[in-house]
Amino acid sequence: MINEPSWVAINKRTRRPLAIGAEAREMVGRTPGDIVAIRPLRDGVISEFEITEAMLKYFIDKAHEQMLVPFPRPRVVVGVPSGVTEVEKRAVYDATMNAGARAAYLIEEPMAAAIGAGLPVNESRGSMVVDIGGGTTEVAVFAMTGIVVKRSIRVAGDEMNEDIIQYARSKYNLLIGERMAERAKIGIGSAFPLPDERTMTLRGRNLINGLPQVVEISSIEIREAMAPSVNIIVDTVRDTLDETPPELVADLMEAGICLAGGGAEIQGLAERIEDAVGMRVWVAEDAMTCVARGAGRVLENLDLWEDRALVGLHRGSTR
Repeated sequence: MINEPSWVAINKRTRRPLAIGAEAREMVGRTPGDIVAIRPLRDGVISEFEITEAMLKYFIDKAHEQMLVPFPRPRVVVGVPSGVTEVEKRAVYDATMNAGARAAYLIEEPMAAAIGAGLPVNESRGSMVVDIGGGTTEVAVFAMTGIVVKRSIRVAGDEMNEDIIQYARSKYNLLIGERMAERAKIGIGSAFPLPDERTMTLRGRNLINGLPQVVEISSIEIREAMAPSVNIIVDTVRDTLDETPPELVADLMEAGICLAGGGAEIQGLAERIEDAVGMRVWVAEDAMTCVARGAGRVLENLDLWEDRALVGLHRGSTR
């Protein structure tokens, strides 16, 4: 129904939201002094409670505007990182209920990603997903509708953007914004050598003379800039496999490892992990929306998933 980023533009003085979603993201780095565009969700958890609540209400209302018939207060399934605390889960639940939900369910993001990618999470044979989002990377091994081994790290797409910003700053004395860094990551970013290396233009401000500057940068340099974050993700996958029971490892040797999330679409990442762990790694179809589609499937068959005692599916009070 809708697919929008979690950005909110607010008035600094009143803290009142002025724009939400795609409209707010367009304002990043372009706002006057009294307006700032922020992300109320950072590293998969709520950093600005009231603003998150307003954002959720906006998204729920916008989805309902597109329906032909009036819709009652909805049931909502929210994906949360597997490493969040009970306090953080409660904050997500409260914000969702206050935003207009009649019931709120929390599901761990790797489980939602696995369901969205079509992995056989309810079978006895093992399957594995690496969900690389914006704030967190979730690695999990599944069997019998449960998570056997899991790791959650706060290194993902946002950290890669920061790596590119710091690289441009240290090598070229060029200050670039987060959107320019993300454009470089998506355009020519890679985790493994490309058959045809490419270049693109970075535009920013020279830190020495303060004047505008343009720099031509190659995919080799962007790969070098992103290497610290990519290496942490690869090491996390290896550590997870190291903790996995041998029978499940044997299953994974046949099925391979599934990559999901927006970070999975970085060129060469599957090859980089495959080279490090020695087993097949594949990218899910429409990896960006795996968590959302998985949450949707749980919502469509809520009674079924509750009967199976889905690990990580938490239902708060429907007061």
